[in-house]
Amino acid sequence: MKKFILGLAVLSTVVMKAQTQIIAHRGYWQTQPPTTENSLKSLENAQKLKIYGAEFDVRMTKDGVLVVNHDEHHEKMEISETDFKELEKAKLSNGENFPTLKDYLKQGKKDKSLKLIVEIKPAKTKELEDELVQKTIKEIKSMKLESQSEFISFSLNICKEIKKAEPKSKVQYLNGELSPEQIKSEGLDGMDYHYSVFDKNPTWISEAKVLGLITNSWTVNDVAVYEKLKGQGIGFITTNIPDQLKNK
Repeated sequence: MKKFILGLAVLSTVVMKAQTQIIAHRGYWQTQPPTTENSLKSLENAQKLKIYGAEFDVRMTKDGVLVVNHDEHHEKMEISETDFKELEKAKLSNGENFPTLKDYLKQGKKDKSLKLIVEIKPAKTKELEDELVQKTIKEIKSMKLESQSEFISFSLNICKEIKKAEPKSKVQYLNGELSPEQIKSEGLDGMDYHYSVFDKNPTWISEAKVLGLITNSWTVNDVAVYEKLKGQGIGFITTNIPDQLKNK
């Protein structure tokens, strides 16, 4: 009987490890030749890898256009204080046009097997964040991509507004200060934290799994860190090297 229980435990560990999925951070852009993060090409590259998903960042321009960009600035222009017609004059470093969310979703729709991990960036006021959430969800719905899209944000307000607007959507919090119990009490679906947070709180992954929460970690670009998290049973890894980690 003891051998049976031990064998079952080992099998459970193997299955748990096998469930770790890979998400490309801002697409797959560290290619040869390299391309640009959050570009349409980086999303296309991620689609070719046949991984779980590709993460990208959504912001809103001064005139209310949703764009895909990580930083607050595009070139030297602050996105939230600049109209889109000015922003689009500056191309990405790979020569692409400055992408709107609509552009990005069109490319994402070409491969329904790849999840679109939508990071909605915090805005300067709650009112702007709420508008950003509503417009993002409206755009996703207009392209019938609800089942392909999942959401993350550093803003707790944004996370809660998404769940309020779309209760069935998967929403994970990024900031790292909330325990699994707190994530659950806020009505969110999971925690997507920097790997250093899980180092400081080694029981959080197992606690989250017991509570039925999604667990993810960013930005894991080291094989040793990946193996450690995988051994702890983490559900997802977000990485700049998805090509290297997908077969580990």
